[in-house]
Order: sequence, then C-alpha cells, then structure tokens
Amino acid sequence: MSKFSYAVQLAQKLVRCPSVTPEEAGTLDLLEDELKQIGFICTRLFFGDGKDRIRNLYAEYGDGPSHFAFAGHVDVVPVGRSTDWNFPPFQAEIKDGYLYGRGSADMKSGIAAFISAIRNWQQSSKAKTKISLIITGDEEADAINGTTKIVEWMKINRIYPDMCVVAEPTSQIEIGDNIRNGRRGSLSGKLIVNGIQGHVAYPHLAQNPTFPLMKMLSFVSSTELDVGNSYFGPSTAEVTGLSTSSQTSNVIPKSASAMFNIRFNTEHSKESLQGWLEEHFRKIAGDFNVEFEVEWKSNALPFVTEAGKLTELLSDSIMSKTGRNPELSTIGGTSDARFIKQLCPVAEFGLVGKTMHQIDENVSINDIDVLTNIYEDMLHRFDKKNEY
Repeated sequence: MSKFSYAVQLAQKLVRCPSVTPEEAGTLDLLEDELKQIGFICTRLFFGDGKDRIRNLYAEYGDGPSHFAFAGHVDVVPVGRSTDWNFPPFQAEIKDGYLYGRGSADMKSGIAAFISAIRNWQQSSKAKTKISLIITGDEEADAINGTTKIVEWMKINRIYPDMCVVAEPTSQIEIGDNIRNGRRGSLSGKLIVNGIQGHVAYPHLAQNPTFPLMKMLSFVSSTELDVGNSYFGPSTAEVTGLSTSSQTSNVIPKSASAMFNIRFNTEHSKESLQGWLEEHFRKIAGDFNVEFEVEWKSNALPFVTEAGKLTELLSDSIMSKTGRNPELSTIGGTSDARFIKQLCPVAEFGLVGKTMHQIDENVSINDIDVLTNIYEDMLHRFDKKNEY
C-alpha cells in the first residue's frame, strides 16, 4: 500500500502523462476511468478540426436540484530543455515532501484534489447535490476549442450550475491565502509603421518610421492607464516586441513594427481601448506623414464575481482547515473562469502557484491533502445551505 494519499497518487499519474498543449496524452482516459468508478456519467466533447481538434471531458454525478461544479485543465506548457530539470518533468518524483513535474502546480494536483474530495464527500453525504466537472485540454494555448465550447454546449443543454470553483493555483505564499474572484482582460496589438527606405547618409531622401513608432508607443510603454477600482488594480500596458525591415546599420528601414499587450480592468472595454489608441496613432502618423496599420487580438474580457455566497463558502472552508482568512484578488493572467462566468458565479482557488511554468515545477504533497480537505468541507457546507 502506498504511503501517499489517493489525491497525491492521482496527481502523480496525471503528471506522468506528457500532455503538452494541445495534447491530452491519456489524461482524460485516466480521469474517466477514475470518475466512472465513483458513479459519474462521463461525456467526451470534441471541438475543432484536424490539428486543432481538442478533446474535453464533462462529467456529472447526482440529481440536484442544487448543483456545484469544479473546473480544470489537463494541458501543460512546454518543458523547455529537459536537461535543465533536476527532476525529469514527467516522472512525478516526490522528494522531501514535494511533488515535482510539469503540471504539478498548474494544475493537475488541483484536479486530483477535487476528485479526491468528491470521493470522500460521497462516503458521508446524504444530500442530492449534483456535481459536475468541466475538464479541458485547451487552456494553455489559445483556448478556442476547450472550456469556451464546453460552456456553449452546456447552454444548449440547459446545464447551469449554481456556482463553480476552478482549481487554479491561486495561493501565493501559503495555501489558503488567496482566492481569485475576477481577472483582467487582455488586448494585444501589432502596430506597423511604414516610411521610405534609404541610405543613412541621406536621411532627407528617406522617411524613418522608427521615431513615429516610438511616439505612438508612448501610451503603451510600461504605462498605467487608470487608477483601478475596488476590485482591480490599474490597467497596464507593455511593449513586448520591436523589429524593423532593415538588417543592416546603414539602411533606414522601410517599416518598423511593435507588439504590445494591455491587461485591462472593468473601467475599459476592448472597443474603448482600441478606439482611444487608434485615435492617438492617427494623430502621430499625421504629424510625421507616415502610414500605419494595427492588428488587434483579444481572447479575454475582464470579469468579477462580487463577494457573496461563493466567496463566503470558500473562505469559511479555508478558515476551517487552515486558520487563514483568504484575500480576494484579481491579480494574474487569464483563466478559463472568464468563460464559466457566463453560466454561474465562479471563483478560482487552489495550490501555491509560485513555481508554475518554471523548471522543476513542484507542489507540497501536504498542501494537496489540505486542498482536498478544503474542497470536501466546501461540499458539505454547500449541502447544508441547500438542504431539502
């Protein structure tokens, strides 16, 4: 018999599947086998075509009418050079109380914890709560054929949970110190300024596009775009790439381009930001008599789940099992919670995430068990609030 808990063993099995996005690498087969053993009805959902075809899993247990959902993703980011790792990224080695491997923090251990919590809850619960699981293999890339499509499918089938917890690794220093109740939106731009190519010794015969490009970027270079609000810090903008059409030092380039990203709060919409920046770009282009073009991409809008039944439920369970009073925050990047918010109130809570996406990614195995206990306690509290 293993000296490790069911949750830790399941996390190891999941980490051993090399599910670098968009591959699920056997993770969904593994989860479906585990879930069927504890009475779940599993539905495989396939979205996309060819190389973009993504495998997803929706699973249900119980009849309701109250309905609690968990969500997670099995895909992971690439490992980089495996020779840089002290612990092979897909061996799931445990040493000195830590589980090492790609996806251990983000977020296979979180999935293992909520499945383990459900198993434990089933042994003592007499309630009729329905549990659903939303599990995707398409979160770490463009998130086109994963949770967003599952949500559309759930709407068509009139499946609306009362609330949902996404097992993202939200804890900062100690497990239970942070709950995410919202996320900023993301807007990316690629800006190209066209001038006239020429010899650097004869600048009057050319039109250098680099200076007007720099002026255009003045609003997106390490800039805070507002002062924030009660749920969000200031919206921020960063230049992420620069290039020109010239590869030599004695040629004024014909074109210069930049990439930038804005992480914005609920004080803005993507349309308002695009309109404001394009007006600025047009003014600078007119001042310098150059032409420009800009391409926009946004795959995430800002959202917030106001403090209420879900955040109180989570906070009470965290306090019960850790003695910590978690902070509600909206820091960090995007997550699939932005899609689930279309169905029900959603929050994110999970393990300490400080090593996610890093070499030698790891989590405390004790924290995996603590997270299991928190999730189980939360289900019992949810039952009690929805007694029939």
